Amino acid sequence: MTLTRIGCAGWSIGREAAPQFGGAGSHLQRYARVLNAVEINSSFYRPHQPQTYQRWADSVPDDFRFSVKLPRSITHDRRLADSADLLDAFAAEAGALGHKLGCVLVQLPPSLALDAEAADRLWRQLRERFSCMQACEARHGSWFSETASALLSAHQVTRVIADPPAGKPGPYVATTGAQYIRLHGSPRIYASLYSEQQLQQVAGVMAGKDGWCIFDNTMSGQQTLQALRLQQLLASGGD
Repeated sequence: MTLTRIGCAGWSIGREAAPQFGGAGSHLQRYARVLNAVEINSSFYRPHQPQTYQRWADSVPDDFRFSVKLPRSITHDRRLADSADLLDAFAAEAGALGHKLGCVLVQLPPSLALDAEAADRLWRQLRERFSCMQACEARHGSWFSETASALLSAHQVTRVIADPPAGKPGPYVATTGAQYIRLHGSPRIYASLYSEQQLQQVAGVMAGKDGWCIFDNTMSGQQTLQALRLQQLLASGGD
């Protein structure tokens, strides 16, 4: 039996989507009654207190999962080097989600070429701190080499399928048996909606596989409706 998680980057609910997320409670509580996953991007920019993560975990059903983006202080500022202290801090914060932490998402800057030693160290350090899924959205061509694919596979890190891809990525090669798809909006990043045909294509890619699909086209205000439509397509076999 495959496990599919569909959600958005954040749990805001636009006016048009509000009727689909009825009932009492906070936006997160209403969102989590309908969708089974969410991506927390704010952790990329600033830390959150463990109590905040705990409150979020307490607001959602037991089978709901969060994906939390690794802080940019690790990926962009230190560029993966000497980050044990920052990883400890992040683990102490996001770890408060408990078993509802479903994925740690690592998004790398387009200028960061593969340093196999630094990458190997990062994945080992992450695995020491987190037992959940790990996903990597790399955006430099060197991260799509055979060496990089072997490294990600060895550490069971899922290579992200991003639309549109940033930087100069190479051809997509799966590195685990799971998928992590991030739909940023194309051609207008964060804003464009996906057509019915495009959503059907995504459903076809996801069918029969474990994986996540996150709608990051948050400027559209309709990302939750798009997530719901993909959910319907997968439930109906793509029709």
